[in-house]
Amino acid sequence: MTSTRVNGHNAAVGMTTQVRRPRRPRWATRSPGMLALYRTGVALLGGLVLTLGIVLIPYPGPGWLIVFAGLAILAAEFHWARRLLHFLRARYTAWTRWMARRHPLLRLALYTCTGLVVLATLWLLNVFALVGGWFGLHYPWLGSPIFT
Repeated sequence: MTSTRVNGHNAAVGMTTQVRRPRRPRWATRSPGMLALYRTGVALLGGLVLTLGIVLIPYPGPGWLIVFAGLAILAAEFHWARRLLHFLRARYTAWTRWMARRHPLLRLALYTCTGLVVLATLWLLNVFALVGGWFGLHYPWLGSPIFT
C-alpha cells in the first residue's frame, strides 16, 4: 500500500505529519546572498560552540551542555544537526541512567580515570608550571614536555 501525502496529511493512515522548516529572521530571507550569509554565520557559531564543548567534555563543568548548545545552534538551520542532537540526547540519557545503576566503586573508578585525564591534559598544557610560577615554585617536573 502506498501512502499519499497532501499538505502534510498522510491520507492512507489518517495521520498528520509536520514538516519542520527553519525559523529564520526576516532579513535573512530577502535575498539568496543574505540567506547564504545567515547560514554561514549559523554554521560558524554553532561549529565554534560545538568544538569548545567537545574540548571541555573531560573537564569538570558543563562540557556536554555546551556540546548540546552548539548542536542546537546548528539544528536551527541544518537537518543533520537536529537528527544528531536527538540521537546524542538519547544516548546521554541512557548513559547517565546506566551509570546510576552501577556499583559505587565502578563509578568511582570512572571518575578517577576522568580526573587523571584532566590532570594529564593540564600538565601537557603547562598549567601546573604556570600556576607554580605564580607562587615561586619552579620545579622541572611541573613543566610540560611539549613546552620546554
